[in-house]
Amino acid sequence: MLCQFTVKNFKSIKDEMTFDMQAAAISEHEDRIIKDRDGELYLPVSAIYGPNGGGKSNVLKALHTMVLKVLRPLYATNDNDEFAFSRKKLTIDPFAFSEKTQNAPTEFEVFFRTELAEYRYVLHVKKEMVLYESLERVKLDTKRRSGLYERSKKSVEMKGVFAKWKVSEDLSETLPLLSYLGITYKKNEIVNDVLNWFVNGIEFLNYGNPRQEMAMAVSSSGNVKKLMLDMIKEMDLDILDFRVEEAENWVEIFTKHSVDGYEQELNLEEESSGTKKLFGLLPFIAESLTKGTVLVIDELDAKIHPVLLRHIIMMFNDLDVNRHHAQLIFTSHDLSTMNSDVFRRDEIWFVAKGRGQNSKLYSLVEFKNEKGETVRKDAKFDKQYLEGKYGADPYLKKIIDWGKVNA
Repeated sequence: MLCQFTVKNFKSIKDEMTFDMQAAAISEHEDRIIKDRDGELYLPVSAIYGPNGGGKSNVLKALHTMVLKVLRPLYATNDNDEFAFSRKKLTIDPFAFSEKTQNAPTEFEVFFRTELAEYRYVLHVKKEMVLYESLERVKLDTKRRSGLYERSKKSVEMKGVFAKWKVSEDLSETLPLLSYLGITYKKNEIVNDVLNWFVNGIEFLNYGNPRQEMAMAVSSSGNVKKLMLDMIKEMDLDILDFRVEEAENWVEIFTKHSVDGYEQELNLEEESSGTKKLFGLLPFIAESLTKGTVLVIDELDAKIHPVLLRHIIMMFNDLDVNRHHAQLIFTSHDLSTMNSDVFRRDEIWFVAKGRGQNSKLYSLVEFKNEKGETVRKDAKFDKQYLEGKYGADPYLKKIIDWGKVNA
């Protein structure tokens, strides 16, 4: 489970910004909050809105970049095509429009939870060099907090249960210590617990990688396929079943339809672009819901009908369906779901750039107008957003008034 993520000096993000999945103390939709076993409350869904070029995708990219920085060394010698994206050169770009930030590190901090504990991981990187890193743990049953290690440019201090461990004096300046521990002490319960979250606890869906999307449809889990078929049925897509044929470097997917009792298969390539996109998306949704992982998607609304978008969001909101406490985090332009029926105020986030090209992030629940008033829980969120009342200048306001141009 993702609790909180903070980033500073990354692409359009100059100043420190924090994305929080902890539930605020508000009264709406209290039946949709994830209550962990120690009583802490978390959100199953969060959506980030904002104009094109405002930086909302960079919030997700920052989280993805931190995860890849840890995982790349672990996958460096793996020849499996599934991990090819993790072996590619990783570029960490600082905020471009300031000499000070160009010479400063990019800073990441993440709080996340597993079945065993809550962890706080901090990573400061300048280009490829690790300048600072630390790891802390809080046991959920005792609430006892302990440091595990702290690394600076000059020294490495192993703490707590890691205190007796040896770290190579030749540790590469570009290698995160967490990655090193994953290679050297991979059988340790705590190291395995932490890295299992990075590997399996959070998933990023990249619409720019269709091969990855299609490959996800090949699942050995019968539960995943069953949930996919249940979702397809509820979405009334007129698809009875599907099957997958694996080729050498590709997969073929065939959908089964029935018209007046006559059944016929179609290659997925013959289906509409929306159905093809949905088949690239549903395996991720089903995997997340059945395993209780964090699913991060840039532009979830791309090529998906608003009704289907709402349905997907509500599956994560429904804790009878989302029994394993999965979380969905996504960016979107679709305003049909930006309302109090679908979201709590703390689940709606905005990103927009200021005059200095610096992206700002804030949630609807913390927004206050010039009079210091907060947004009412029964407000028309979409209407007020388009009116510019939330500060994240909606892209629709930038459309040229062609009537005046041609007058």
